Amino acid sequence: MNLQIHQEQEGTMENVYLEGEIDTYTAPKLREVLIPLAEKEGQRITVDLSNVQYIDSTGLGIFIGVFKATHQHGSSLQLTGLSDRIKRLFTITGLDEVIDIDAGKREEAK
Repeated sequence: MNLQIHQEQEGTMENVYLEGEIDTYTAPKLREVLIPLAEKEGQRITVDLSNVQYIDSTGLGIFIGVFKATHQHGSSLQLTGLSDRIKRLFTITGLDEVIDIDAGKREEAK
């Protein structure tokens, strides 16, 4: 499956909406979008994963890289709309302890 990426900017807030799968083949496309945003000073990035069905370890690695870049550049990252299955991946890996995950958004997306 492919990965569709849609962006909307509101001031210093960048909303990124993803649809599809994040894997070895689609991760580079996601990195090309998110890393430059993360490197903007004071940028707030919200990534909506409501329509993402699958994330592999390469995809998780992208989010780790984006998180590190936001930390280095004074910007922020929040993930929203995670399905239970995808949330579990972040929990198992401990990434939910460092990355801001807004679980409440999932109900709104249904």
